Amino acid sequence: MLHNRGDSESGEIFTMKEEVMDIKTKALHEGYEKDAQRTMAVPIYQSTAYEFKSTEHAANLFELKELGNIYSRLTNPTTEVFEKRFASMEEGVAAIATSSGMSAIFAVIANLAEAGDNIICSNRVYGGTTTLTSHTIKRFGIEARYFDIDKPEELEELIDDKTKVILFESIANPSVDVPDFDAIVQIADKHGVVTAVDNTVATPVLCRPIALGCDLTMHSASKYTTGQGLAIGGIIAEGESFRQKITGNGRYYHFNEPDESYHGLVYTDVPLPPFCLRARLALLRDFGITLSPFNSWLFIQGLETLPLRMKAHSQNALEVAKFLEAHPKVQKVNFPGLEGDKNYANAQKYLKEGCSSVMSFEVADFETAERVTNGVEIFSIVANIGDSKSIITHPASTTHQQLSTEEMERAGINRGLVRLSIGLEDPGDLIEDLKTALG
Repeated sequence: MLHNRGDSESGEIFTMKEEVMDIKTKALHEGYEKDAQRTMAVPIYQSTAYEFKSTEHAANLFELKELGNIYSRLTNPTTEVFEKRFASMEEGVAAIATSSGMSAIFAVIANLAEAGDNIICSNRVYGGTTTLTSHTIKRFGIEARYFDIDKPEELEELIDDKTKVILFESIANPSVDVPDFDAIVQIADKHGVVTAVDNTVATPVLCRPIALGCDLTMHSASKYTTGQGLAIGGIIAEGESFRQKITGNGRYYHFNEPDESYHGLVYTDVPLPPFCLRARLALLRDFGITLSPFNSWLFIQGLETLPLRMKAHSQNALEVAKFLEAHPKVQKVNFPGLEGDKNYANAQKYLKEGCSSVMSFEVADFETAERVTNGVEIFSIVANIGDSKSIITHPASTTHQQLSTEEMERAGINRGLVRLSIGLEDPGDLIEDLKTALG
């Protein structure tokens, strides 16, 4: 297998060896070392805490002389399997699970930036990310700046010595834009700034930003990872490039200087992946944004079929997009799998196995969008994506309702926009449902 194996007490909970397996094999096997019971399914270790062998053993764990389980706010054996498996699928060196996708995004910001710093965010991201970056983190003294995802050269004018992260999405939700990874990474590397990519919509099956030169990826595991809308959770994967970028980089002094809250630990001085180590020892410890073992177990089940589901999602979505593109009442379809889409070239370059299931289309006005949304029968009106069942959403009145008119325009949202998440039903049935609703 790919990881340096061993039980939790051996301390092998972060490190990985060179990637050698296909992602479909990783999704089924990676990260799980069978325990004494030899169960084929990963067990749910539903425990708050763990017994120490002795006071010396306990002290060694707290001092990081040994690595192992202390308390499930920090680590848990079931969650450990999920983290290892996801990290491997993302071609990262480590991963850390969180209580939600939004907590994963917040953890990225909180682990890198402090009062007086700024972050740079794509102008087309999920509505919750927009409110977090535009409003909530202001109270922490962190400024958010925005760049046009179609004009990555704008980053040159926005980056300064207080910039801590460039945040964007591999497939934007709901505008479905695909970024020019090469251009963004080149500028970020030139200035020594960390890149963090929300890879929720693409999943590691369709896009691996770490392999494209990005430093971190974040996911709402509540979407495709579970695939059936069963659990809330998030995860962050760390690439080897993160250590290379921050070591000796004054921009990230807090990784290079002693952390007085943890025995003067210098994160870049130890062999463990520094982002995930600091996120675990500081953010999970202090904020408690911890994923439950049961939800970790659900996500592990989802990962086993993720490669198959993403292929089917993508194929179904392309058929539906082609139907909508040809419909006289549809003014525009946003789906990067269509040859006429402005993101088609980037999708062909960066999305090797399909374009996922999210698309959006525009109709004449708010009333028409409302009628279409209310007129479907197979699609469900739900504020979610990535389910095995098809979902329809009117962003202007739901997921992006809290945004100002200016913020909506910046995110590519208008009042006639309808978002779809195409499920695993027969695509012909979905097309008939939309045909009836469009009238």
